[in-house]
Amino acid sequence: MSPRLIATFIFALSAATIGGAWAYEALGYLPCELCYKERIPYYVAFALAPLAAFAAQTGRAGLARGAFLLMAALFVADAGLSIYHSGVEWKIFAGPSDCSGALSAAGSMDDFMKQLKTVKVVRCDEPTLFVLGLTLANWNVLITGALGALAAMGARSR
Repeated sequence: MSPRLIATFIFALSAATIGGAWAYEALGYLPCELCYKERIPYYVAFALAPLAAFAAQTGRAGLARGAFLLMAALFVADAGLSIYHSGVEWKIFAGPSDCSGALSAAGSMDDFMKQLKTVKVVRCDEPTLFVLGLTLANWNVLITGALGALAAMGARSR
């Protein structure tokens, strides 16, 4: 497979994944803090995949390889973050305190009412959506693993 085609697949799969996440949000499934962090490599790929394709097409193999290697590293790291997130959902790991810790107690009824009006916490340890038996964090492990492998393949191609 050519580097240009690999970069196109990475871009398309990244766009489809983010589009799916936005669609679920539009349906009312709000992401947690870890979910937002897991999106970062996809956004970076929106810039790096076209750069890799252009560099490969114009004979700048070093630049293409660098873009692919950076994408591979980001997607593999994201797969690791998604494994951690899945473990938080399964109660194997303690999650970050901002989305899975204990709720803070209000000092008075007025403070409590203020919290209710201003704070909307989506918990990282309570998945709200399962697709074919997997949570979105579980799916992200598979998708980022595949994207990381594709990017590594792009880095190795000539």
